[in-house]
Amino acid sequence: MAPGAPPPQPLVGYALLADGERGALVGPQGEVVWLCAPRWDSDAVFSHLVGGPGWYQVCPVQTFVPGGHYEAGSLVWRSRWITHAGILECREALAFPGDPHRTVLLRRLTARSGRTTARIAFEPAAGFGSGRVDRLRRDQDGVWTADLGGLRMRWRGARDARMRGGVLVFEVELTAGQEHDLVLELSDRPLPEPVPPDELWRATETAWRQALPALGHRDVRHACTVLRGLTGSSGGTVAAATTSLPERAEQGRNYDYRYVWIRDLSYIGLAAAAAGAEEMLDGAVRFVTERLLEHGERLAPAYTVAGDPIPDQRQLDLPGYPGGFDLVGNTVAHQFQLDAFGESLLLLAEAARLDRLDGDGHRAVRLAVDAVAARRRQPDSGIWELEPRRWTHSRLSCVAGLRAAAGNCALGGRAAEWAALADRVLAETAADSLHRSGRWQRAPDDPSVDAALLLPPLRGALPPEDPRSLATLDAVLRDLTEGDFVYRFRHDERPLADAEGAFLLCGFVLALAEHALGRELTARRRYERNRAAGGPAGLYAEEFDVAQSQLRGNLPQAFVHALQVEAATRLAGEP
Repeated sequence: MAPGAPPPQPLVGYALLADGERGALVGPQGEVVWLCAPRWDSDAVFSHLVGGPGWYQVCPVQTFVPGGHYEAGSLVWRSRWITHAGILECREALAFPGDPHRTVLLRRLTARSGRTTARIAFEPAAGFGSGRVDRLRRDQDGVWTADLGGLRMRWRGARDARMRGGVLVFEVELTAGQEHDLVLELSDRPLPEPVPPDELWRATETAWRQALPALGHRDVRHACTVLRGLTGSSGGTVAAATTSLPERAEQGRNYDYRYVWIRDLSYIGLAAAAAGAEEMLDGAVRFVTERLLEHGERLAPAYTVAGDPIPDQRQLDLPGYPGGFDLVGNTVAHQFQLDAFGESLLLLAEAARLDRLDGDGHRAVRLAVDAVAARRRQPDSGIWELEPRRWTHSRLSCVAGLRAAAGNCALGGRAAEWAALADRVLAETAADSLHRSGRWQRAPDDPSVDAALLLPPLRGALPPEDPRSLATLDAVLRDLTEGDFVYRFRHDERPLADAEGAFLLCGFVLALAEHALGRELTARRRYERNRAAGGPAGLYAEEFDVAQSQLRGNLPQAFVHALQVEAATRLAGEP
């Protein structure tokens, strides 16, 4: 009889394995239930997370209590299970750095004490379950191979596996100190000669040690590691590793975030600069520069990690993660988001300040400035990707970007010209989007407050001490905050938590806003409260259901980790 597929877990229970080119989610029962290959936005090989076929489980046969942790400075995860018979661990990782064409999933079982039996179950699938699994066979060396749609598969360490109901299963008994290696490879090209597991592990360990500088603060080190795992060789960082994890049960708010948002990448680059992770900053600058040089004022809000257009949205015929439904692609490709130009300018200006911007980067700055000048009065979809309006946040983000560019990138008379343009945009925004109470409102035709409006003062659009900034902060604290958690805006007259979850991005922004005013104790408390939402693996989705202490939305959400890095760095007193 084939073993049953593991049930879905709360999102807080999953850990991320990532190599820059793709990512996998592994749950507390040793179940890998999500993996797209060969790239982030490819079809899933393991789609059980969203109700599809394809999963790969390693866990004790005996009753167990699960646990796990990351090895410091890496996305090497150690699953740990305590049984009555002993302690079993599984060290697991995607071989790092990732090859754009070949996925290598490493799993090493080790008995830490006693005698335990591990059950291994592997259901190969292709194309979210729509593709064929062809020529599945085991050779004379005990290696399993197959064709999964357009992928070639090789699975080592499973000599004794037998097919039962479409699932390859076997058991292995281990006594204290014994190990057993499993290596799964997937490639859209012919597979090379097999590499011994020890060699793959050593290369992965070395690469992670060299991937980031010696970041002292533990929170910064871990969040930067997550961001590095989400960042491809192009320099682009996907917004999240997954698609279709619902932000709100049965509300239709499901999205595919396996793409690179220009805004999010700019946040990531600024966070990397603050933390001293200059290679990650350089990658973000390179990706944004290339897109601006190619598209200018027609810059799209988001691209694939390869820099290509995002495919149109389409629904899959899968049950979905409980409370949601499945789709791939994203309609954001058809939007105009003005703030992307302001955020790009902030990123490129920071690189220039650090003397890390080349000639192409300076040309990209000029294109972004020209785009703001030409399109600043057009309605846009804004940071929250809503109906086109003249969103205040978008325009203030451009003010901040123009000021930064004038201070760090302009030559000759361009500095005065760009600063004057920033002043004009600020004056235009104040003329139609300053609430009668003295705070910023969301748009000329929307008098409500938005937590995103806390960010432009932190970026230099106007000082944090400006009366308009202070009034906006007071309004956010009064209208959008419960405890130390922050909601984006009010959807209607319902209580905040009835409409959506708290936004962790906004929680870290609020901590930065308090810090900018010297309110250190309050800033630290808000930071720690939001930091704790990440659970054992320290991963954040967009939203946090405060009442149920559960993450909501795609996982992990890169821009939340970016603002966590920046908040942790600033609150630690670093420049």
